[in-house]
Amino acid sequence: MANLVSAYENYLLNIKHASANTVSSYMRDIRQFQAYVSDVEDLPVEDCDRDCICRYTRHLTNNGKSAATVARCIASLKSFYAYCISEGFVSENPVHEIPQQKAEKKLPQILTGREVELLLEQPKCTDLKGYRDKAMLETLYATGMRVSEMIALNVSDVSIAGAFVKCEGHGKFRIIPLYPAAVKALTTYLTEVRPKMISNPEEESLFVNINGERMTRQGFWKIIKHYQETAQISKDITPHTLRHSFAAHLLENGADLHSLQEMLGHSDISSTQIYTQVVKQNLKTVYNKSHPRA
Repeated sequence: MANLVSAYENYLLNIKHASANTVSSYMRDIRQFQAYVSDVEDLPVEDCDRDCICRYTRHLTNNGKSAATVARCIASLKSFYAYCISEGFVSENPVHEIPQQKAEKKLPQILTGREVELLLEQPKCTDLKGYRDKAMLETLYATGMRVSEMIALNVSDVSIAGAFVKCEGHGKFRIIPLYPAAVKALTTYLTEVRPKMISNPEEESLFVNINGERMTRQGFWKIIKHYQETAQISKDITPHTLRHSFAAHLLENGADLHSLQEMLGHSDISSTQIYTQVVKQNLKTVYNKSHPRA
């Protein structure tokens, strides 16, 4: 079974060319299932049937897993067994037609305009790190990029004169404008700060850590959490929170869905449409708080 799971991981990486996040998510689900089958069912994965899968989903639910988590696990197992069928290890997919609870779709959390201002005010431009952090936060909110896209930026992807960045995500390139404050922060960072932070003149990365190397997702996540605390914002802020806030605030101020889809890099506009629900929900909240007869 261990060999089969490893073979599936190799398939995801080298044949499907799935993203690192997708592979990590799928393999986490598969290995948790692997542990359950070994410890509880005492069965090889090839002999698991529909009833076994149903018992596993009940096991997840009984252990407090949300409907969304169970649904994701079922999707991971369905893909895994489809691979097993293609390789001749099993003849039927035991996950086929497994009943699923409908996962409640949660609207993404966004920051208010004032909360964004508070967050962006936190980096103090008194040292190299402060200038760098200011440039990163302004860039992320200005563009709505995924954090993976932002840390992948090279210096050559930024046009100060044109006030835009060139971003690659999910195999596509897109051009995203920058507002003046972001251009200013990036200009200062590029001309006065970054040259002092890099140790290798050949370094291409736009945003670098204290060692002069490309910033990591984990490193930027820690920076976001630090400034959330110093801003005393009670909402749980992640890099994606700024992406959600970027999208909702543009819609609130009149942006059309297709332009927003282009800037976010969504392949399907249905992914973009969720922000219309966020905006409607916010309007309802404001109405209920503000109308004298609400």
